[in-house]
Amino acid sequence: MNLKKMAALAASAVMALSLAACGGTDKAGDGGADDKGAAASQAKVEGDTFTVGFDANFPPYGYKDEVTGEYVGFDLDLAAEVAKRNGWEYKAQPIDWDAKDMELDSGTIDVIWNGFTMNGREDAYTWSQPYVDNSIVFVVKADSGIESAADLAGKAVLVQADSSGLAAVEDEANAELVGTFASLEQVPDYNTAFMTMESGAADAVVVDQGVANYQLKQRGDAFKQLAEPLQVEQYAVGFKLGNEALRDQVQATLDDIKADGTFMQLAEKYEIQDAVIQ
Repeated sequence: MNLKKMAALAASAVMALSLAACGGTDKAGDGGADDKGAAASQAKVEGDTFTVGFDANFPPYGYKDEVTGEYVGFDLDLAAEVAKRNGWEYKAQPIDWDAKDMELDSGTIDVIWNGFTMNGREDAYTWSQPYVDNSIVFVVKADSGIESAADLAGKAVLVQADSSGLAAVEDEANAELVGTFASLEQVPDYNTAFMTMESGAADAVVVDQGVANYQLKQRGDAFKQLAEPLQVEQYAVGFKLGNEALRDQVQATLDDIKADGTFMQLAEKYEIQDAVIQ
């Protein structure tokens, strides 16, 4: 190889290294698409957007008000108050509950905050302190003749996909009971579940206590809750694993919200005061 060719190759190598270095600096420092994971692990500052991922069909924790068209609920009100006190721009982002992990990992949302069960998921997310004690219960039609979980043998049961209810029925401790069902079908949301029961195509739905209370209140005497819960669990705010900086900011603000009484006022507004953890 002659000297001119060697010199040209050397110059090309230096240029390639220089471009690579510039590209690396750009990705790490300008908040580009490849920087989302790193950015999601950082604390927020005043003026930042705080994007809350939630299931828009999960009252009373998060749902669309039929009158105003606004997204409301206990969890969303709490999240909005946290954002307000930190000077963040609050954004409620409805998501497909099945896709919540993808949304969080990609940086599309900052937190999962919507009746999110921490039990059994302790190592999958960074968590706030639990703030609601929740039970997983069965709801059936009032005139079904079903009085206990044992009466669900041979019945068609519904549960929301990728929900805490699904986790409960998939728990090995409940395998014997679940094995007696004629079928266990996953549905996208609880509104679908209740409409399916109304049509007679299903006999029961596995649902969170708070959701059960709301649905029973909205639907009058058409449904009833079975007395014994399937499982007891707790709700917390879920952050991307390792995102302790944002978790600590949110937790400190939640502590202030509890201390000044705002937390309990919101709980009473949505009639879940008996379930919250003070």
